[in-house]
This record gives sequence, structure tokens and C-alpha cells, in this order.
Amino acid sequence: MKKTVHSARSAAVYLLDQVLGEGRLMSELVAGGALEALAPADRARAQRLAADTLRGLARADRLLSKHLRKPPPLPVFNVLRAGTVELAQGGDAHGVVNEAVAIIGRHPRHNRLKGLINAVLRKMAEEAPAKWNDLRQPGLPHWLREPLVEAWGKGPVAAMERAHFEGAPLDLTVKSDAEAWAARLGGMVLPTGSVRLREAGQVSALPGYESGDWWVQDAAAALPVQVLDPRPGERVLDLCAAPGGKTLQLAARGAQVTALDISERRMARVAENLARTGLTATCVVGDALEHAGVYDAVLLDAPCSATGTIRRHPDLPYAKDGSEFGALIGIQAAMIDHALGLLAPGGRLVFCTCSLLPDEGECQVEEALVRHAGLTADRAALDRPGIAPEWITEEGGLRLRPDYWPDLGGMDGFYMACLQKG
Repeated sequence: MKKTVHSARSAAVYLLDQVLGEGRLMSELVAGGALEALAPADRARAQRLAADTLRGLARADRLLSKHLRKPPPLPVFNVLRAGTVELAQGGDAHGVVNEAVAIIGRHPRHNRLKGLINAVLRKMAEEAPAKWNDLRQPGLPHWLREPLVEAWGKGPVAAMERAHFEGAPLDLTVKSDAEAWAARLGGMVLPTGSVRLREAGQVSALPGYESGDWWVQDAAAALPVQVLDPRPGERVLDLCAAPGGKTLQLAARGAQVTALDISERRMARVAENLARTGLTATCVVGDALEHAGVYDAVLLDAPCSATGTIRRHPDLPYAKDGSEFGALIGIQAAMIDHALGLLAPGGRLVFCTCSLLPDEGECQVEEALVRHAGLTADRAALDRPGIAPEWITEEGGLRLRPDYWPDLGGMDGFYMACLQKG
């Protein structure tokens, strides 16, 4: 059942209740219409406050613990957490405290705790701005931190945690003339060609959105199509295509694109983005493992843990616990095998995942090379602008991490490899 939200702040608290209390993902909640009653600017503000609160949850809880005898009920706690984070960021104390009291005042079970909200947040208005930056860097939960430390070491993981806490700027893939669009939007061109905006605001209000001159896509997520290097007229299959950034890239390169995803709702979004950008692709709703056809190239952005996207999706460590990762790894292997069977002789497959776990990247490619005689990893395909040689891995893939480009604002964690069929 959808909850009625009265403002960006009350919507942010609702998102926190669902993530921390029900294990829901913010992206699913938003796609399901949780914020549809709000104006676009307020939707963006609600998501931003919820995300900032999740990033700073450990710090907020540390500050609040001094003023709470015991943790209050979750809806109350989340109002306090969101208020503390907003105050730490310089929010207007009067507005933050008054609305927090009003939110709990409307709660049918916890409205008697308005006084607690008022008293504690007035203390936070004094303490949070002064003490916030002195508190310990928030870290990943143990279930995720342990395998990442095993894979990359404590130092790199600590650097990833810093990148996660700082959040993500907005990256755009532009149809043409990245320098001109960077200048117009007040951004910069990254070494790999994406345009990065530090402060974006409401995306749909930016110049070039309605006219379809660009689309939102993290710089790391834009690299698999560059590695695939589609040529005009080539038959290219984009498996697991939604939300469609790679489909748009492929179409903009002149390929004959078939975009497939199992979710009808998500494919509708791909179709909307194609229409907005004036690009063309054949959209198919279906199971990747059942799709038939012959293609010159396949791009497989396989379902994965999404652990590489925590800097922009800080709800992931709270909504997941790692229990489903084993099943995902099996699906990825099956998808690689099926995708290879869709290639014409001499065709190429780019396999990629937005994961930081080697089991979903390096290990998958190592095992695929063993399973398929004549299959090779094309290292030359990775020779692209902005790709550092040290990012190329032993088996011939490309490993990207959030702690890369620290002076530029980082990137999503990603793995990709171009597999050439003999």
C-alpha cells in the first residue's frame, strides 16, 4: 500500500522506513510510484535527503545516541536521522525541527513522541554542524566488507568507502561535442569522454534533456559500448538492456540494435528514452536465456550484486545481505554461454557487471575461457581513451573501482571483458 507523502522530507523518511525496515530498494520504490504525488523538484530532493541519510547513518546514530536512552521506534528514529543529517549539512534549524515534529505528529502510532523529536533535534541543531566532520568515516557492513578486503586489500576498500560517502556526481553521455555541452552545462569532460556535473539539480530541467542531446550514464557504465566498438549496420544485441543507456549508445553509433529485457515496465522506460533522443532500436520483452537469433556482437550487462553502484545507491548495503549473490553468479555463467551461442562466426561478446566482487567479473571470464575452446579475451579492445593500463586484469578484462579518479569524483565499480569467438 502506498503511503501519502506531504513533502520532500516526509517522503525521504518514508523511503528510509522502507529501506531500513522492509529491505526495499529505493529504485524499486520510486519506480513503483512512491513519490508520484510530489513535484519533480521535490522528488529529487526527497531522494537526495534519503540517500545522504543512508550514507551518513553511522554518524547520525553516533550523535543521536548521546541523547537517547534507547533506540526509538524505527519511524521516529528515521525522522531524527534525516533531521540530523540535514542539520549537519547546514539546513535551516527552524524548518527542519518544525517539519520533523509535524511528520511524527501525523503518525497514528507515534504522535505522542513529538516532544522527543523537538528536544533532540534542537540539540542536534547545535551539535551536528560542529561535530559531523570529526566523526569516523562510515564503512561497509561486515558481510560485504570482508570479501572486498580479501579481493582488494584494506587500503583500497577504505578508499572505496570514502568514495561511497562522498556520493556520485552526475555523468552524461552526449551524442556529440562533449566539450560544448560541458561548457553549456557548467561541467567537465572526463578522460573517457563522458561529461560530469558536480551540481546538477533537477535533471529533466537541464538544457538538452528534452531535446535528447544526452542521457544520464555513469562514466564507468559508458565504457562497455566503447569496448564493444559497434560499427554502423552491425547487428548488435543488448541483453538485459534496461534502463537503456547502452542501447542509446549503440543506436547512436549506427548499429542495428535489438534491446531485450525481461521487465516490461523497464523496457517501457528504454522506449521512452529512445523516443526522447530520436534514436532507433528494436525493443523486446523476454528472457535472455530463451532469446534466439544471430548477431555480429552481443553486449551482456548481466544481473549482479550491483555492489559497484553504492556511491549512488547507498541503500544497497541495507536492503541486501549477500544471500542472493550465489544464484546471480550461476545466472551470469548461463547467460555468457547462451550469449556466445547467439554470435555469428567471429562475433564478439562484451560481458560486464556493475560489481566489485571478482566472482562476478574476473572469475566469470576465467571460467568462460576454460569452458569454450577457441574463445579469447581481446585485450586490444580495451585500448580506449582514459583507460589506465593498470586497470587491465590478468585474464584480459577491465576492472574499475569507486576509488579510481579520486580527484575527479570517482566512478562506479565495474568489470568488463571483450570475448572473441573463434
